[in-house]
Amino acid sequence: MQTLLEGSMYQVGQLFLLPTLALIALLFLYAFWVLGSFLRQFAQRRRDRAGRPLLRAYLARPDLTEDELDLAAHKALENARIASRVTPMLGLVATMIPMGPALKSLSDGNLAQVSENLTVAFSAVILALIAASITYWVVNVRRRWLAEELLEIAALKRNGPAGHGHPLPTYPVQEVA
Repeated sequence: MQTLLEGSMYQVGQLFLLPTLALIALLFLYAFWVLGSFLRQFAQRRRDRAGRPLLRAYLARPDLTEDELDLAAHKALENARIASRVTPMLGLVATMIPMGPALKSLSDGNLAQVSENLTVAFSAVILALIAASITYWVVNVRRRWLAEELLEIAALKRNGPAGHGHPLPTYPVQEVA
């Protein structure tokens, strides 16, 4: 019974290798799409308000509440945040699945098969970690940008518009000692 259960678990685990590798490849591509979108938004933020989605939303609908703006900020970060957390887990899964066949091949003396399985395992985790690093960095910078926008909106609510054609004030982030 134990051998049947172990064999079944091994077979089921092997079924997940290809879908896991496909998801890692998609998330790797997604990370670079997120990075490109981030760079475009960075350039827009330097030029005008186009790169400030919360501020644009507030200027279009001044009746938006703080909760609605906060929800919009969370939605803006959601997909990249999930990708930054799920991708390393998939990398671990894609590392562990080929380890079973690699260890079996090692015990059989088939070093070529060991090498092939380890190549898949380490390549997958490297791509997953690169993708996770990119999305993690983008999410954290965007989180700060959105927090700055919420401060700008709060200032607008308190003081009214900054003037016709004048840019809104920005709030530099000070280093905490």
